[in-house]
Amino acid sequence: MFRTLAKATAAIAVVCTVAGAGLVLNEEYANAQAGTGHTSPAASAQTSFTGEKKIRVDGRTVNVSCSGRAAHRHDPLVLLMPGGGEGLDNMAPLQKTLSRTDRVCSYDRPGEGKSDKPAPGTLQTMDDAGALLTKVIDRLAGDRPVVLAGHSLGGYIAARYAPDHTDRVKGLVLLDATVPHLTRDMNRTIPSDATGMAAQLRAGALAANEGQNPEQFVIADGPVRSAGRIPVEILTHESQYAEVPQYGPALEELWADGQREWRKLSRRSHLATAKGSGHYIHVDRPDLAVKAVHKVTHRAARTH
Repeated sequence: MFRTLAKATAAIAVVCTVAGAGLVLNEEYANAQAGTGHTSPAASAQTSFTGEKKIRVDGRTVNVSCSGRAAHRHDPLVLLMPGGGEGLDNMAPLQKTLSRTDRVCSYDRPGEGKSDKPAPGTLQTMDDAGALLTKVIDRLAGDRPVVLAGHSLGGYIAARYAPDHTDRVKGLVLLDATVPHLTRDMNRTIPSDATGMAAQLRAGALAANEGQNPEQFVIADGPVRSAGRIPVEILTHESQYAEVPQYGPALEELWADGQREWRKLSRRSHLATAKGSGHYIHVDRPDLAVKAVHKVTHRAARTH
C-alpha cells in the first residue's frame, strides 16, 4: 500500500509494510522434504531446531523460524502469524520474548518474506492458506498441540482456520485481527464518492480484499464459526484513524464491531482494548501481547 497512508490504513488495508526489528535467529538449515499428516517419530527430531529454515511444501519453499523450548513435552507450540505485507521478522521481538518460556515458531506465507511467491495471476483462498498452515504445523509441532497467535491478516487466517482444526489448535490470540466482514463494512462506512485520503483508504482496502496484495490472497467476508471451548484472547487497538477525521469515528466503530464478532469463536473468548496501542499491538504494547499468549498457552496446556 501507499507508504504515506500507512498510519491511517494499517488496520484496514492489511497489506501495508512496516519495518520490523531483526530477529536474532539467523541460522540457516538445509531444505527438507515436505511431510503429510502428523509428523512421524523420525521427522520429530526436526521440530527442535533453532533459527530460520527453508522447508519444501508441495514443491515450493516456505521460510520458517523457531526458538525456545517448552518446559514439558506436551506444552503447546506457539505459532506466530504476521499481518499482510509482512514477513516473520515483524513479530521477531515478540518471538524472542516468548521463547524464554515457550517453544515458538513463525513462518512467511507465500508472497511474504523469504518464502516463494504464488504463481502469477493465481489467487489464493482460505482453503489454500489452510492447507499450507496444516502442513507447516505438521512439520513444526510434531505431536504437540498448537496455539495460533496472529496479527491483522494473520489473525484473520488463524480465526478462520481454528474451527475446523480443534484437534490440533487448542487456543487463539488475535492481535487486532482483520474483521470478518471487511468488504461489506468498508462499503457501508466510506461511500464510493468519498475523496482524498478516505477515498484512497477505501480503494486500497477493497483492492487488497480482492487479492491485490503480495500474497494474492482473497480476504473474503463470512460469518464467524465456533471453535468450541478453546481459549481465545482478542486484543484490539485503542486508536488508529485520527488521520481520516471525517470517517474516523465510523471506522473505529466498524473495527470494534468486528472484534466483538470474533468473540463467537469460543465460549471461552475474552476481548480487551490494548491501551496506548495502534494497530501493531505487539510493537506498541508487547507486554499485553505476551500476557495474552501466556494466558492462552497455560489454559491450553491444562486441557490437553
